[in-house]
Amino acid sequence: MKSQPVRFPGAFGNQLAARLEWPETGPPRAFVVFAHCFTCSKDLKAVHRISRSLTERGLAVLRFDFSGLGESEGEFADTNFSSNLEDLRAAVAFLRQEHQPPSLMIGHSLGGTAVLAVAGEFPEVRAVATIGSPSDTEHVRAGLVDRAPDVAAGEVDEATIRLAGRPIKIRRQLLDDLGRQTVLEAIANLGRPLAVFHSPIDDVVDIDHARRIYQTAKHPKSFISLDDADHLLLRNPQDAFYVGTVLAAWAGRYLGFDDAPPAGDRPEHKLDHGEVHVHGGASGFLQTIETESHRFLGDEPVRVGGTDLGPTPYDLLLAALGTCTSMTLRMYASHKGLPLEGVDVALRHGKIHAADCEDCETEKGKVDEIVREITIHGDALEPAQRKRLLEIADRCPVHRTLEGEIKIRTRAGGTSSSDPSATGTS
Repeated sequence: MKSQPVRFPGAFGNQLAARLEWPETGPPRAFVVFAHCFTCSKDLKAVHRISRSLTERGLAVLRFDFSGLGESEGEFADTNFSSNLEDLRAAVAFLRQEHQPPSLMIGHSLGGTAVLAVAGEFPEVRAVATIGSPSDTEHVRAGLVDRAPDVAAGEVDEATIRLAGRPIKIRRQLLDDLGRQTVLEAIANLGRPLAVFHSPIDDVVDIDHARRIYQTAKHPKSFISLDDADHLLLRNPQDAFYVGTVLAAWAGRYLGFDDAPPAGDRPEHKLDHGEVHVHGGASGFLQTIETESHRFLGDEPVRVGGTDLGPTPYDLLLAALGTCTSMTLRMYASHKGLPLEGVDVALRHGKIHAADCEDCETEKGKVDEIVREITIHGDALEPAQRKRLLEIADRCPVHRTLEGEIKIRTRAGGTSSSDPSATGTS
């Protein structure tokens, strides 16, 4: 994604540091404001990864540091929840003045609580999402009181505590401000589609907060479980990419687009039967795959530079052979009236030395090998019927294609099949 550093005045007139992330190609479908968690910054890896997933789907994302945090000016001890709300309003005002108002607001942890408190003020905001967010500010206040009881008791006005392994100075005014907030009332009056992302094992913000948010909000609303994710979505990078991918698909319903690439990057005509279109962005390996009536993702694992949001090309190849094999056996069994109850096909792709392959025509180098293991279910099947089904597996159309002569003809997009620049390879 293209990242543009920007600054704008915040709650105290100080400059807030932000990054405006742009889609690689084409104008943004919509703008997003992303609020980070308490004492975190815009550069938290989870925030970056979610933003990346959103920009890959055509959204522009503004992520910023609240006053006194990250690269923003100000003293954190002077801030409170109310000043966070003012910073959020300033972020919306910046987008409205410089580009266009945000259509989607997202908040992580206490950032999500702040988003819930102010999103209803902006008519242009069409959807809201929270990630591991408290349902009220008392949750944060109670944690601070435990760490600074002398401040809560009024014995001292400020104290330095440790949060996330680093020293943070807090003052009595922060505790008082947190105690005055009425977020549940704002949630009840939100009037926007809401997506609540939360992990059932979140040990920072209990899952019960997600329940209260969901029960208080009015429809349309959605709850998405983050399974075994940690609160900051750092233990497994895929948790953040998952949030971004699902969030883009969910938001598209309310922002007026689907999860496919922008229209300019897609074929203008409806795909014909047997036609497949694959779209890749300007960076990364993530691909959107479209057929006549389906859309899904292809990708590579994280270890080789992908985001692991979809199967690999070879996974798709093996899946084609496996599904074709199972379908062929089912069709044959139905035609012959065989008591076939089910088929499992396990496949593995690898390369072997040609010298080790007795039935290969190639004599040097390596040969691609696909090992296919077929398990046929059906207690009433006779041995001869099982043997015949295994023989029929080799008649699967994809099997025949892979073992037959294949011509792959490549030409530049938009040219006709008679273009002399088209090339053919075997």
